Amino acid sequence: MEWKRNSLDYTRRPPTPVLTALVIFSLTYLVLAIGRLPGFRVDRTGASIIGASLMIAFNVLTVEQAYAAINYDTIILLFGMMIVVANLRLSGFFTLVSAWVVRHAHRPLVLLVAVALVSGVFSAFFVNDTMCLVLTPLVLEVTRRLERNPAPYLLAVAMASNVGSVATITGNPQNMMIGSFSGIGYRAFTLALAPVALAGLVVVVAAIALAYRTEFRAEEALAPQTHAVRVHRPLVIKSLAAAGGMICFFFAGWPVAKVALVAGALLLITRRVKPERIYREIDWSLLVLFVGLFIVVAAMESTPFSAGLFAWAARFHLEHTAVMSAFAALLSNLVSNVPAVLVFKPFVPRLANPPHAWLTLAMSSTLAGNLTILGSVANLIVVQKARPEVEITFWEYARVGIPVTLATIAIGVLWLERFG
Repeated sequence: MEWKRNSLDYTRRPPTPVLTALVIFSLTYLVLAIGRLPGFRVDRTGASIIGASLMIAFNVLTVEQAYAAINYDTIILLFGMMIVVANLRLSGFFTLVSAWVVRHAHRPLVLLVAVALVSGVFSAFFVNDTMCLVLTPLVLEVTRRLERNPAPYLLAVAMASNVGSVATITGNPQNMMIGSFSGIGYRAFTLALAPVALAGLVVVVAAIALAYRTEFRAEEALAPQTHAVRVHRPLVIKSLAAAGGMICFFFAGWPVAKVALVAGALLLITRRVKPERIYREIDWSLLVLFVGLFIVVAAMESTPFSAGLFAWAARFHLEHTAVMSAFAALLSNLVSNVPAVLVFKPFVPRLANPPHAWLTLAMSSTLAGNLTILGSVANLIVVQKARPEVEITFWEYARVGIPVTLATIAIGVLWLERFG
């Protein structure tokens, strides 16, 4: 009877979720870091879905708590922005801009500056990953027609998109999350970080020009072959009106998720574009990745381990701008910047100056993406889409990316310490 009583007591003992949550969290982030589950066809999105499901299955979170963990503002904002950018792309607007750049860039260095500016400025408002998808084939076409080495201009697309996206909440997915978590307004966020982005674009152009001196030492004028650009004029006008109005409402202080969703919805009211074409432009896997990660991180945050981890992290004085930047940059290159931001989410509100810490995290996690090819999704998009025509190796990227990252983060730290 004694054995039976002990046995029953054992079976009734409530499960301890801490170790379970830690194992699931660690395995999920391991797959996020290496990109795939070895031996299986499981990518980052699959890992986030599996991790979230296991957190629910092992009672770390209830289904209701999992629903509550999802930050719907971020999902809605990203979804709305994808619809707006899809309409701009399908209208031919970006092709029109690239054609204008080619006509007016009479020297290789001027072309480099133009590519960096277009990538950086558009990425600030229309999400850097999407802009890399749009601009990479256009830059390949331009450099092919001009008979130039495409590598430095492609690096400008990737690095300038990362740097430019620092400037606003809508620049990249991690900034969207930080904007939602922190409550910092669109205008205040831009005033704090736009100067860092502008200085960073100068660094990108200078670093690429120095690394590819042979390409930019030439003084001969470029002789572009002009050709007709096909645009859907009514859609261009409609898309630009929606995008311009959306940005104005952002700066006016309206809720960014609400504005982006309404702008996207209005663009779906059309007699000219099949809705299937718009839906194909939406990165559904990225939206699902976010949902899964919100649940995984919330589950880990619900355990006592989170408080202990914060106590350990507090010893490193994360309230200091340089320390926070170093940790964020390191973690962003280990697991990518979106998961890195979610790791910091429980800690930042407990720091002495949360708004400053959020801005520091946005700056450093984004600029850290330029360190290597694997540092951000934007880099991978450029390299993968360009691969049929040009091979950009890990080291070719790193010889520019490392100095750019160190210089821009240093600028960001100095700026935020002085004015942030």
